Amino acid sequence: MTKALTGNYRDEHVFALKQAVALYDCYTAQIRECDQELERKFSALKPVHDDNGLPPLDTTDKRNTHSKNAPSYDGRRLLYQLLGIDLVAVHGLNEATAQIIISEIGTDMSRWTNAKHFCSWIGLAPHTDISGGKVLRSRILKTHNRAGQAFRLAAQAVAKTETAYGAYFRRMRAMHGPKKAIVATAHKIARAVYFMLRDHQPFDGASADLYLKQERKREIARLEKKATKLGYTIAPVPVPA
Repeated sequence: MTKALTGNYRDEHVFALKQAVALYDCYTAQIRECDQELERKFSALKPVHDDNGLPPLDTTDKRNTHSKNAPSYDGRRLLYQLLGIDLVAVHGLNEATAQIIISEIGTDMSRWTNAKHFCSWIGLAPHTDISGGKVLRSRILKTHNRAGQAFRLAAQAVAKTETAYGAYFRRMRAMHGPKKAIVATAHKIARAVYFMLRDHQPFDGASADLYLKQERKREIARLEKKATKLGYTIAPVPVPA
């Protein structure tokens, strides 16, 4: 850094640099103060469930989730104590995105009739224009819902991971392109969070290999059903010895 800053500077350049450093220090202090206030607010919130019977929080699944932009406090532990479930365990979510989601949707999932209504509210369900019983077009409406944006960030985060969401994202990207892949994967992650909060069940993440095996079984079942409808049968090709 010293070598990078070594050079010939005029007085106004040094003054501008001094101002920039002072602003950086000021913003850093403000962010630190904001984190302290958020931690205090979190600690004052009443947990959804009594945390006396909660199992210990396992953080070994995401050792590198605390990025340089993450809160200075242990947001994952505070969220776990508040909700009774670990949202950060969901593939693609971290402390910051989980807090954004909870601040937008709250903890009471009974406000939505089902997962479809929930995904529609956060802007991750297609809007269909129908006239005379005919579908004219189907598209995702633009939304400023912060929870929907957080789920989109989660979808991008899993793009290269060896998880079920990662394999699903890559499959959707190959079929429909990156934009639709992000929305489809975000929709899938949002449904998982909805059911976790509604049923208070922990996250059950599958690997990419397991997802691909399950998808292969579903594809075979679809082919068999279509072949039967057309009066045919399908059989596996024998593997040569």
